[in-house]
Amino acid sequence: MRLKRGLVWIGASLVLSACACLAQGAGDTQQQIAEHNRKLKQYLQERKPELAIPELQALAQLDPNNPDVRGNLGVLLFFKGDCANAVPQLRTATTLRTGLWRIQVLLSICELRQGDPAAARADLESAFPHLEEEKMRTDAGMELINIYMSSGDLDKAAGVVAVLREHNPADPAVLYTAYRVYSQLAGEAELSLSVAAPDSAQMHQVIADALNKQGNTSGAIANYREAISIDPKLPGIHFELAELLQSSPDVNLKREAEGEFQKAYEQDPNDVAVLLRLADIDLEKGNTQQAFDKFTRAVQIAPTNSDAKLGLAKVLTDMNQLDKAQALLEDTVKLDPTNAVAHYRLGTLYRKLGRVEDAKREIDLYKKYREMKDKLRAIYKQLQIQRDEAPADEKDDN
Repeated sequence: MRLKRGLVWIGASLVLSACACLAQGAGDTQQQIAEHNRKLKQYLQERKPELAIPELQALAQLDPNNPDVRGNLGVLLFFKGDCANAVPQLRTATTLRTGLWRIQVLLSICELRQGDPAAARADLESAFPHLEEEKMRTDAGMELINIYMSSGDLDKAAGVVAVLREHNPADPAVLYTAYRVYSQLAGEAELSLSVAAPDSAQMHQVIADALNKQGNTSGAIANYREAISIDPKLPGIHFELAELLQSSPDVNLKREAEGEFQKAYEQDPNDVAVLLRLADIDLEKGNTQQAFDKFTRAVQIAPTNSDAKLGLAKVLTDMNQLDKAQALLEDTVKLDPTNAVAHYRLGTLYRKLGRVEDAKREIDLYKKYREMKDKLRAIYKQLQIQRDEAPADEKDDN
């Protein structure tokens, strides 16, 4: 089990702490405790856990209510692979003293190995929110997710995934686990929808999305149209259809896209994504002022939206308002450091301003992130995700 490798250091640190925490008895008991404590410290320093275990067992007999002794004995038994004897020691330690969260995680792992997932789940649920060490939190969270998924508690699994992603946003194992959980949630929701409302607008919307990912554009468009015929006010439906129409090589379908974007705008005038698409269409038609107005409104609605700031910067550059465009582009690369288009435009602007070194830096970053996006496109193609997420002006920059 992957936890074992990550927790070796915990055993040593906890056991060493026992030397200073043993209760002091009277007479012979005190002498025996001191002698076992001396040997324990010696064996630990010599890295001889097999000799340290009997000393802890003797101390547990002499001082049975000492949580440090019981916990540390349980830790060494755990790493020895003796969960049958580790469980009572670890459980006693957590009973005697609350807040031994790392001990509780080890207890849950042993409980899993002993075939008691209910107890393991309860202990992990209790300990997980209190874990601060990154690897311990990640490993414990992964175990808890597996328990939830085995019992079909996908919503709870998603909650743990959210915590792990917050702390480990680039961890491949965490991201893959998120993919598994969210995929199962999506599949479960799709199945429930197909049973509850197989002829609903939402079901056609789901089918259209699936067909689009498979590259079946005509089938996707047909299902989006069917969804609209059932419920023309279905949230997001006009925007989704418009996106697909706009990406079509069919000129007639492309023309329809603007009308669908306009319907989406009428449905929600504060939808930033819709405003950005309509602004792009204005630019294509040469309606600079209308595009400026829409990009400006988008930035006002969502001041941290990098696409909105990038679009407004493009218009301002065309209007020769370079200072304002520069500020927006610099904000954009701060908000989205991997935005290749923003780096390209900022580099071009720096070159116009005579800032040669800055221009070179930004163009180098553009090439770096453009290469990364090209690799991602190849992966998406392998996954049969037939979509091109690059902004339209990125193609123009090459």
